[in-house]
Formats: sequence, C-alpha cells, structure tokens
Amino acid sequence: MTIQVAKLSDPAVRAFVTAVNAHDLDAFQALLAPGATMSDDGTDRDLADWTDREIFSSHGHMDVDNESNGGHSLIARYSNDTWGEMKTKWSFTVDDGGKISRFETGQA
Repeated sequence: MTIQVAKLSDPAVRAFVTAVNAHDLDAFQALLAPGATMSDDGTDRDLADWTDREIFSSHGHMDVDNESNGGHSLIARYSNDTWGEMKTKWSFTVDDGGKISRFETGQA
C-alpha cells in the first residue's frame, strides 16, 4: 500500500518526494544543503548530473511503500522514462537546519 506523500514523517524527505513527483528542480535544489552528496547502488555520483539524468529529464516519480528510521529511510516504487519502474530504497541524512546533506538510493 502506498503512503500518501503528505503523511511522510520527515518534512525534508516529504518535500524531496514532492519536488521529485512535481518535477520541480528549483524546489528540489532548495532542499539540499551546500555540498550535498549522493550515491546510487553504493557508488557516489555527481549529484547535479545524476538528478538531471535520473529524475528531471526522465520524468522520475516515487510511490512510497514504506518508511522507517524516523522517515529518513524509504522503500519506494521509482519510475522514469529511461528504466521504467523498479523497487528502490532511499536513505536521507538531514542536517540540523532541515536540509538534505546526503541521500543514498539503489535497488531494493
């Protein structure tokens, strides 16, 4: 069963999923702490290049199935125009100012 985005526990993670699903690059970038980093399947990636390719230019969309760790870990069905739909895991580090300083994703 999908969790409604509005019911996700952590405000930064909720805003992240909202920005991804709305294809709102400006809102997405506003959520990130300066120097934010990310990894995909355990390999660090260039955040701007990866998000452009895997989210924004390919119409990425997240349907969250489960959250844990205070809302900082998600299991989601992620889809985009490049890869179709896959079950993914997401882990977020949120700094004291409520900005995302790192996220990690990969197949679940």
